[in-house]
Amino acid sequence: MDKLIKSERLYLRPSTFEDCKLFELWESQPYIREFFSMNDWRDYKEIVTEFVIRQQDATHMQFTIVINDTDEPIGRVQLSRYDKDSDSIDITRIYIGKEEYLRKGYGYESLKVLLKYLFEEIKLERVTLDFYEDNIRAKTLYEKLNFKSEGVMRNAAKKNNAYANLHLMSILSEEYFSTK
Repeated sequence: MDKLIKSERLYLRPSTFEDCKLFELWESQPYIREFFSMNDWRDYKEIVTEFVIRQQDATHMQFTIVINDTDEPIGRVQLSRYDKDSDSIDITRIYIGKEEYLRKGYGYESLKVLLKYLFEEIKLERVTLDFYEDNIRAKTLYEKLNFKSEGVMRNAAKKNNAYANLHLMSILSEEYFSTK
């Protein structure tokens, strides 16, 4: 499965324990933390603990976003709540962690190839995600990929001891295939 999820410029590979050092570096960046429920005191130990627990849970998947030509890791994807009975999954976290790769379409391409994998290979019916209400870039990206709004989850996230609302979106298989 090394390069199973592949697009023109990048591929998603299963994350490894060694990637946790990259996750620590990336997740310490203000532009990453701004729109995720990561406390300012999140550290390597917490990242590793979370990684190991998710690796042992069949309802979670973790991928590292990698540039095809150089095999350079540039971002992260976490999926959770995989439900085989309802054919659904949640994109819990997706980001480009290397700042020089921002605003170059890698986030769009990562999400597009991920959706292709989820709908065409795994044969899911529904994919959900959420984001902080004021994250306009995320909202624009998700709408471009045909995600539909489902509403606001009030006080659904907690960061630095403060609650925040999350906007919930989803895409169904028929919506995904209608754009192909």
